[in-house]
Amino acid sequence: MLYSNTKHILCIEDEAPIRDMLRFSLEREGYTVHDAENAAQMNEQISQQRPDLILIDWMLPDSSGPQLIKQLRNESFTRDIPIIMLTAKAEEQDMIQGLESGADDYVSKPVSLKSLNARIKALLRRSDAFNSDDIIRYEPLELNLSTHTLSINGDNLTIGTTELNLLRYFMQNPERVLSRAQLLDHVWGQNTFIEERTVDVHILRLRKILKKQSMEHLLQTIRGSGYKLSR
Repeated sequence: MLYSNTKHILCIEDEAPIRDMLRFSLEREGYTVHDAENAAQMNEQISQQRPDLILIDWMLPDSSGPQLIKQLRNESFTRDIPIIMLTAKAEEQDMIQGLESGADDYVSKPVSLKSLNARIKALLRRSDAFNSDDIIRYEPLELNLSTHTLSINGDNLTIGTTELNLLRYFMQNPERVLSRAQLLDHVWGQNTFIEERTVDVHILRLRKILKKQSMEHLLQTIRGSGYKLSR
């Protein structure tokens, strides 16, 4: 079943066989695929067509995946684009580094195309869910779902797509203890293949954002149970 033939995916991968394999698989799913072998080509592709999702390899000839992701997250035009990192690095610390750089998900090589397609669909569903004018408030937090912005006491803060999704769910369920499994199901989506450790990484990133306004205490760890948004 095709997800949508209007979604544009940018694949940044310097190995031609892998790039061709990804293109073939994604086009079969109905996506429009754009290729880049390095950072320069990535910038050129984005200037021509803003992608709906980006796949980016860790090791590139003129940069690294984490460096490029940080660059993308610092630009208003690309800040909210879902990003999946592809890498042969399989250690937990590498996964954490990739996620902390701003990636929404992490896929190890050799790539399982079935798993990758499931992750892409989950991220695109989450991204599409924000085509709304709703504003969620939990004083002093205000989350604008149409502009993808977090405001604390009137100050706007930069927030990534996954952290925004995560905070949205907490703000919709204040004062309630939420387990990692619940967060995975409701934020990442059921039937996705993501480790619970991933939740902890994004909680840490969300706390760093809240800390800019000295509000990190709102996101509480409930030992042995999960997390809670509480004043």
